[in-house]
Amino acid sequence: MKKSLFLALACTAISFQGSAQKDKKEQDAEAIKKMCGCYEVTFNFAETFNYSNDSLYKPSKSKIDKGLEWAQLVTDESDKISIQHILQVGNPADPMIIKHWRQDWLFENRDLYLYNADNEWVYQQKTEEEVTGQWTQKVYQVDDSPRYEGSATWVHVDGKSYWENTTPAPLPRREYTTRGDYNLTLRGNRQEITDYGWVHDQDNTKILRQKGQEDVIIAKEKGYNTYVKVDDSRCAPSAEWWKSNAKKWAMVRTKWDEVFARKTDLHLAEKVDNKVLYKYLFDEEMVKKKRIEKVIESFVK
Repeated sequence: MKKSLFLALACTAISFQGSAQKDKKEQDAEAIKKMCGCYEVTFNFAETFNYSNDSLYKPSKSKIDKGLEWAQLVTDESDKISIQHILQVGNPADPMIIKHWRQDWLFENRDLYLYNADNEWVYQQKTEEEVTGQWTQKVYQVDDSPRYEGSATWVHVDGKSYWENTTPAPLPRREYTTRGDYNLTLRGNRQEITDYGWVHDQDNTKILRQKGQEDVIIAKEKGYNTYVKVDDSRCAPSAEWWKSNAKKWAMVRTKWDEVFARKTDLHLAEKVDNKVLYKYLFDEEMVKKKRIEKVIESFVK
């Protein structure tokens, strides 16, 4: 009798634990998908602390920028949610549409590519225990090449839902052509869902990394980007653009997935025939699968 009661209680406990984990996972997925839709975005960046030994060091100027951004839900699966961001600029009656960054969220993902400066990413495989209950956020460039990624747990407490992680990343595009004194950004990322949309809160460290030497911290930076939800109709041109171009970019993602599946360190060329990758892929004539695969492969060293 006692043995039967013990087994019944044990089964009940296991069932409850499994149900709780499932409910938490669903809550996580709901928070992630709240980042979809049409947003008025404000980008704010300011250098906060200077650690350089150069007396002539000049900090980056504070930057504030605004835009309208459509966040399109591309994939909605049990263990994967993919969101494509699209910028809409210019005259609202005839806007310019620009494919922007993409974020993929993978549940209990073990495979990561961590940036190691100078267009190199180091493949790392985590253990099952390290990623239990976690979501990996993988962020991609405009051409769907890798940017940065990290794994952490979504937190839902006191009416807040947020995810935060610190991971190495390339220089932001706003500094890529203007700064040569550092080659890696250690990004402290926090995504928090709010009553008006969501916030991307960043605490970044600018680092010079050279082989065989200790990392040198150049400066620190604060980033605070707000995404204020507006009516989806304002982003209708972006949504229509995506419908017309989704097939092409699905082929691009498939090729990159093939590259990542090799599970080895990755080194990408900055240019091929004096041309960067996104300029090849943004070409409206670049629509054939074999051409897309060939040009992406040409950048993989």
